[in-house]
Parts: sequence; structure tokens; C-alpha cells
Amino acid sequence: MTPPVALVTGAARGIGAATVRRLVTQGWRVVAVDVCGDDARVPYALGTKAELSALAAEHEGSVVDVVADVRDVSALSGAVEVARERFGGLDAAVAAAAVLTGGRALWDDDAPDYEPMFEVGVYGVANLARVAIPAMLARPAPRAGRFVALASAAAHHGLWHLAGYNAAKHAVVGLIKGLAHDLKGTGITATAVSPGSTRTPMLAESARLYDLESVDVFAEHELIERILEPEEVAAVVTWLCSREASALTGSVVHADGGFMP
Repeated sequence: MTPPVALVTGAARGIGAATVRRLVTQGWRVVAVDVCGDDARVPYALGTKAELSALAAEHEGSVVDVVADVRDVSALSGAVEVARERFGGLDAAVAAAAVLTGGRALWDDDAPDYEPMFEVGVYGVANLARVAIPAMLARPAPRAGRFVALASAAAHHGLWHLAGYNAAKHAVVGLIKGLAHDLKGTGITATAVSPGSTRTPMLAESARLYDLESVDVFAEHELIERILEPEEVAAVVTWLCSREASALTGSVVHADGGFMP
């Protein structure tokens, strides 16, 4: 049986990298995509080419790394073409790329502060769907394509001084619900995963914005009373990519440790 093929954005580190690793353990071939460059509007370092290359090297033959910006549809099209050329097609796409800005009250935030979150975390999800869905539709019926986007507990609960992030992640949920209806009858599903506080560089930035000494303070908002690890969220994402998740579309899975507002 030919191994299934996935494309994962935001793959250099965090939940994206953990998802790539988990997919490989489940027999997938993966195109791992990341912008591998910083954004002057984002006040923390983003994933690097070295991290992305190291991830691919861990799984030589099963993972190919592609530097591409999710804001660039043509670059994402190139990544899909890599999936076709290297692995024969595409069966799943995971939109994990996102950034975080904020730290001020809504009325003190400038509109440009919101731009990276929407450009990467919302438009980037839509751009991935635009290029990945046609590739999945090219698979013969009956097909079982999967489109999975990373939302957040912030899509469902307000966060102090992060109204822009709330709005961006809420938009991801809306995109997925609309996409699921567009995919009716195709055999392809669209779902979202809303993680709680997960040990990633983005959570470290949240702690900095809140002047916290450690991300572990966020654990008090979760019923499991600890910070989630990226691998735990990746396990949920990987399951949603599987054929066993066929009953879910237009749905949001709350992999949030029991997050409470």
C-alpha cells in the first residue's frame, strides 16, 4: 500500500514539528514547510532553516523540507508540487503556521499590530486550502483527504490584552466550518484543533507579554493543571489526518487540557 502524504506548515518547531514527527511514525510521508525567517513586526524569533533541515534529516526519505511563506500562494503551490514529485500526490494538509502579537488593550493597539496574525494565521490557512484541496481532489474516488488547521483555546475564550489573537483564531474556526461545507460529498474533511497552553515559543512570548517568569503559571487555567506538550496536540492532529477520523468535518477538537476562561 502506498504511504499517505501530508503537507505541514509551521513545521520548523513547536506543534508543527511535533506533527511531522508523529505523522512519520504512523507511516506518512511529509512535506515540512516553514518560512524560516523572522518578521520585524513579530517581537520574537521564528523558526529557522537549521531547525527545519534538522527535522528532515531525522527522517531522511520520509520528510522533505521546503522553505515557503504561507502568505505567498505561489510558494505554497510549489510545496504541493514537491509533494507530487517526491511522493506522488497529497492526502492531508495541516495548517500550523501562526504568530502572536499583542500585549495591550484593544483601544491601544494599532491595526498594523494585527496584520501578522491575520496574514499568517488566517490568510495563510486559506492559502493552504486553495492549493492543497485541488491536489487532494486529484486523488481518485473514493478519497479520504484531510485538511486540519490549528486554532486555539483563544478562539473560544477571551484573553486579556490579546483581542487580536482572539479574533484571528476565531476566524480560523469560521474558515474551517465554511470549508467543510464547500467539501460536501468530496470525501475530504476539514477540521480544527484548539490547543490550550502548550509548551512552545509562542507560549513563551505570551508569558513575556504578561510579565510572567515562567509559562507554567498558565497551567492554573487548565483542569489537568500542567502545560501541554506539543506531542500531545500533535497526536490529536495526526488522528484527524487518519481515515479513522472520517466522521468529523466542520468540527473543532478542544485539545486544551480542560482550559477554563
